[in-house]
Amino acid sequence: MTLESKYHKKPEEIEEEQLWIEKAKQNPQHFAVLYEKYYKTIFLYLFRKVNDMDVAGDLCSDVFSKALSAIQSYEYKGVPYSAWLYRIAANEANMYFRKHNKREMICIDDTSIHLLNEDLQESNEENIYLTFLPLCLERLKPDEVILVQWRFFENKAFKEVGEIMNMTENNAKVKTYRILEKIRKWMLEMKGKSNE
Repeated sequence: MTLESKYHKKPEEIEEEQLWIEKAKQNPQHFAVLYEKYYKTIFLYLFRKVNDMDVAGDLCSDVFSKALSAIQSYEYKGVPYSAWLYRIAANEANMYFRKHNKREMICIDDTSIHLLNEDLQESNEENIYLTFLPLCLERLKPDEVILVQWRFFENKAFKEVGEIMNMTENNAKVKTYRILEKIRKWMLEMKGKSNE
């Protein structure tokens, strides 16, 4: 039995991807297939982080340039190739923020809010969660925010989050659920204060 999830790729997709990676290792021209497959996804991820189309385009070019340069060292670890690209993209974005002394933008769409709300809510008080969520995210440590971003705003499976953040799948799960508990506690405190 195969479990279907909005967070996972089908094994056939990953196998096909691995074939293209092997072809790209033999001939860099085959990297174009991977570039076409992931350019938009990586660009949008970077755009959500930097909130500037030109900068996102430049960073995205750097990501694919570095990925192609390092294709020989890529090793399959049971997660989609995109996990490796996202790790490169996250590093590029972080270097950009440090170099330009800028802060990261966190862009949250409705779908991401609802995914996070599904894991946070014990009741249907969505307005409370929407009101207090930004305040809670501001209280998190940077690495906690990044974990929440990968899991809920980028819709990544725990296995992929672990690969991107250089931790085990189980560690990604445990840390995420601890963060959700922390957010849930803060929201209840804020709700209590707002009712006074």
